[in-house]
Amino acid sequence: MYPRYPLPWRVAASALLSAARNQPRSFREDALRCLAQGQPSLQVTGRENVPASGPALLTLNHYSRPGFQAYWIALAVSSVVPAEIHWTMTAAWTYDGSLKSYILAETSRRLFPRLAKTYGFTSMPPMPPRPFEAQARARAVRQVFALAKRQPAPLLALAPEGRDMPGGRLGRLPAGAGRFLILLAQLGYPFYPVGVYEADGNLCLNFGPAYALEVPPGLTRDESDGYTGEVVMRLIAGLLPEGLKGEFGSRDTWRES
Repeated sequence: MYPRYPLPWRVAASALLSAARNQPRSFREDALRCLAQGQPSLQVTGRENVPASGPALLTLNHYSRPGFQAYWIALAVSSVVPAEIHWTMTAAWTYDGSLKSYILAETSRRLFPRLAKTYGFTSMPPMPPRPFEAQARARAVRQVFALAKRQPAPLLALAPEGRDMPGGRLGRLPAGAGRFLILLAQLGYPFYPVGVYEADGNLCLNFGPAYALEVPPGLTRDESDGYTGEVVMRLIAGLLPEGLKGEFGSRDTWRES
């Protein structure tokens, strides 16, 4: 049994109007409005692990299924964390070849960057990487690092997978994602894993304890990338039901996989 996800029409319309007028908004306030009626029903585990301020990096699974829109993940998390979160969000939906998909992709390509500006987020080209978007991706990465170096340090959040995975199960990170996370760790950001899933008619958030991401010395660039992805995703997997862990459900180390 899945929870209900009523479209927050009033909040959505107000956000679109703000985007059209280039007016900034608080995403946390909008998240609280969307969750105020108890739909979806939210179940939170590990509240003692919720960061109150930055520096902190929330890493979560990119949970998805037919009928579930990923923006509810950001809304749910932002309604629980008692501070504004800087999210890294997709700059567009991807195109699967159908006319409907093309229309949605083109609409999102124009709308999402404006919404990101309205909420002060970073918009990142969608996964998997496309060669013609390399400069835009590099620009987004630089934007995140410039923000991460500010004082006071912000609260950042992202889904390292960067895309929907079959069945909502965890998937491997795209090449380079681990190196991106290493650079944030080198700035002194503690990592907070978060598991997102649905159970017993609730949208569930499971917050894990913070940890310091450390990469063993002597690894090559590619090995460091793979090792980091393995560590980050296995800690997220530990907060998910067995059916969503994907290949991260085993106890094998990354070198043995």
